[in-house]
Amino acid sequence: MLYSLSVSNYILIGSLETTFPEGLIIITGETGAGKSILLGALALALGAKADASMVGPQGENCVVEAEFSLDEPVRGILEANDLPCEGDRLIIRRVVGKSGRSRSFVGDEPIPVGVLQELSARLVDIHSQHQTLQLADGRFRMEALDLYAGCADLKASCGAAWAQVLSLRRRLEDLRGRRIQAQKDREYNQALWEKLSQAQLRDGELEELEAEQKQLAHAEEIKELLCNAEALFSNEMAAPALQVREAQKLLEKAARFIPSLEELVQRLESARLELEDISAEVESLNSRTEASPARLEQVEERLSLLYGLMHKHGAGTLQELIAERDRLEALVLDASSLSDEEASAQKELASAEKQHLQLAQELHRKRQEAAGAFAQAIQTQLRALELDHAVFQVSLEAIEPGADGMDSVQFLFSSTGRTPGDVSKWASGGELSRIMLSLKAMMARYRQMPTLVFDEIDTGVSGSAADKMGSLVCSMGADMQVFAITHLPQVAAKGHAHYLVSKQQDVTSVRCLGPEERVQEIARMLSGSTITPAAIANAQALLAS
Repeated sequence: MLYSLSVSNYILIGSLETTFPEGLIIITGETGAGKSILLGALALALGAKADASMVGPQGENCVVEAEFSLDEPVRGILEANDLPCEGDRLIIRRVVGKSGRSRSFVGDEPIPVGVLQELSARLVDIHSQHQTLQLADGRFRMEALDLYAGCADLKASCGAAWAQVLSLRRRLEDLRGRRIQAQKDREYNQALWEKLSQAQLRDGELEELEAEQKQLAHAEEIKELLCNAEALFSNEMAAPALQVREAQKLLEKAARFIPSLEELVQRLESARLELEDISAEVESLNSRTEASPARLEQVEERLSLLYGLMHKHGAGTLQELIAERDRLEALVLDASSLSDEEASAQKELASAEKQHLQLAQELHRKRQEAAGAFAQAIQTQLRALELDHAVFQVSLEAIEPGADGMDSVQFLFSSTGRTPGDVSKWASGGELSRIMLSLKAMMARYRQMPTLVFDEIDTGVSGSAADKMGSLVCSMGADMQVFAITHLPQVAAKGHAHYLVSKQQDVTSVRCLGPEERVQEIARMLSGSTITPAAIANAQALLAS
């Protein structure tokens, strides 16, 4: 329930702080006093659209703060969004600046407007004067029937199943598009891949070929150099290894007298062995080095092939060309596998559609079973509100399956007992008010909404019918907190508490009326600006009854 409302600098409300009790709360006031402004302030706190026109002349911001009871569904929303939920009270604050931008808070924690609206759906149901238009809204009609039928969980499952169907349809469409495109590109990609595959690319091959090509291109020069080097090593008179060997022998003799020369002898031995090894390597290289125009031609052809493929595919290295070959191979294989994947997705979609259809059929069955009793309950209530010959029926029309099932819910109405027609076209303003009140009373009972606000739901109704509407609203106040903004004294007299909205010098104020003040206000509603003794007596009688 709503415990208190604090408003600062909101349109014509300079400053307002008021508390509210349980039960039926009546709000009255002369036309233009600001009853709708008060309702707008509450709606703003609950996440309604904000704009700069809401900020009054007394500051840079307007602030609306509302305090509610904290029940388990609301606590669950707070916990799911990591918002504070200690104690048994919930304080929501909305701040709007002159720029029109707004900020919302739970306690002192900022909260997105989307989460605030989710909370408000569990806190207050506001029925404004123009919400009789909801009778033309198929989703509202369906919600009313589903609440009565107890279809909430089944409807949620049906919606989830439909979301899965849509997801799988999108996936299947994507696979189909990819397959068609892959088939179009397959021949081209396969031709490219086959050329790359036939090239038998090997990582590191390009560097090896470039080195070999360089050697083959200079084979004669290399041969000449190696022959000269080999000749120096094999010269019997000046061979380096022989000279080192002779020096080694001389130092060995001298070492008999100078022991430190042994180290030099060992070093010369190592040098001699290294020179002999180098000589052998040069001889081996010289024997293997031959000019081969045929091999040079092969290497250059291979290099030309690799360079050409790299240029064609925009590859800077052989590794990039190999990666392109692998990519093309994947595309060629993908074109083949997509058909299998598409067939698998088609089976998965068929299964999901079957599951959704089963849920939609079960939802239809429950609605069909509840429709008669629901219509009878609303019709009984309408006749109690002095629509003595009212006929109210519910018709289920088959539509394409969707998130809400496979039904379109129609409300049919006749005030004369004749064949009923579309309620939004066949009911007058006063009849629409009574139909909406009956529906709201039923929905509030099943929805377990803690607070319900009626903004002149009794428009177009008077006399004893108004008195009975007041009784119905009053009975609702026995189980929940109900606010009723009304111009009818018969309704106003039913309240457990009565608040008067007034305006003086363009400033709107709200105060709770005491017993005598309440008599005066109801008398004013009965007789107008001039309050007569008869009006006072009538007001006292209404309150006493």
